[in-house]
Amino acid sequence: MQKISLNTFINHNFQFSQEDVIDFARITGDNNPIHLDDEYAKNTIFKQKIIHGFLTGSVFSKIIGTKMPGKGTIYLEQSLQFIKAMYIDVEYNAIVKVIEITPHKNQAILSTEIYDVTTNNIVLKGTARILNNTVKWQ
Repeated sequence: MQKISLNTFINHNFQFSQEDVIDFARITGDNNPIHLDDEYAKNTIFKQKIIHGFLTGSVFSKIIGTKMPGKGTIYLEQSLQFIKAMYIDVEYNAIVKVIEITPHKNQAILSTEIYDVTTNNIVLKGTARILNNTVKWQ
């Protein structure tokens, strides 16, 4: 049985391509031109296309569901604060860290943050509450 304690964390580097953004727009129906149209995006405060906020936040689902704690994890809650826009083909680092444990409920609260690897600026932060009965929380 996997043991997880306070301050356990994992780093995960990633980036999204324009194809990923197009696929997300197709799946969700969010065809906002800020994500898909170069000409439109040039006239916004960002001056270029940006990635959907919920696509960026979805990286936490991958980390929490497959890496830490992994198999058997059930998402109960996720808060997200979008601090800076995120862009295609930029490398980011997601950090998920255990900040609170409720062992008798098999639950934990995790901090969820994303940093731009080049600038080390935080671009997204939040917390997740999860349930996992296959982990020994300590």
